[in-house]
Amino acid sequence: MASLFLIGGSVATALTIPERLEYDLTWAGILAGTAVLEVKDTGSDIQFISRAISSPVVTVFYKVEDTAVSSLRKVPHKTLPGIPYNYRVKMAEGSSRKDREVIFDLKAGKATFINHLENETLSYDVGESTMDALTCFFHVRYLPLKVGTSVYAQIFDNKKYYRVEVQVLKKEEIETPLGKFNTILIKPILLTEGIFQRKGDVLIWLTDDGKRLPVLLKTKVKIGAIMATLTGGIY
Repeated sequence: MASLFLIGGSVATALTIPERLEYDLTWAGILAGTAVLEVKDTGSDIQFISRAISSPVVTVFYKVEDTAVSSLRKVPHKTLPGIPYNYRVKMAEGSSRKDREVIFDLKAGKATFINHLENETLSYDVGESTMDALTCFFHVRYLPLKVGTSVYAQIFDNKKYYRVEVQVLKKEEIETPLGKFNTILIKPILLTEGIFQRKGDVLIWLTDDGKRLPVLLKTKVKIGAIMATLTGGIY
C-alpha cells in the first residue's frame, strides 16, 4: 500500500509500506557484505530499520553486524508516516561494540540517551521537530530537492543535537546491475558516526522520480571505502 505525502500542494514522493531495499556492500572490488533498509507497519507504529552484515570472507578479519531501528508513532506529519519516539542502535564492527538508545519526548522537548553497555543515562533538551539519523534519511527522500541548494533537519544522535545540512550536488545518470537510473546526488554533512562507523563523506544517489530510491551509497569506514548498491527488494 502506498502512502502519499504532500508538500506545497503537490505530491513530492510516494512511500511504499512495506518497503524493503536490499544492497550489496563492496570493498576494494570484493563483496564485503549485505545491507537492508526497511519500512514496516507493526500495527501500533511505523519502523525504519537498517541492517548490515559482513560477508564470510570479510568476517574472518573484520566482522560487521549492525542494526538500527527507529520507531514512529502514527500521527500526522508533512513528510513522514509518524513522529519518532525511540531509536536503538546495536553495532559490532571488529572489536568495537555499541548498544545505544534514544527515547524522544518531543512534546516536552526532551531526548533521553541510554548507553546500555556502560550503564549511562543522560537527558538533553531538543526541539519539537527533532529526529534521529535514520529517520532523517527517510525524511530527506521526501523533500523537494533542487540542485545547488541544501535542505536541513534537526537531529539528535550520539549525544549531539544539531542542524544537519544535506547538499543537493547534481543530477546524474548512473548504471547499476538493476539498470540505468536518472538520479539526484546528495551529500549529508553529518557530525556524528550515524549508522556505520564512517570516516568520511557520505554520498547518496536517489532516483529522480516519485520514489526517490537510494540506488547507490558511498562512504569511508575503518577498513576503507564502502559502496552500497541496490540489488532488489520490495519498493
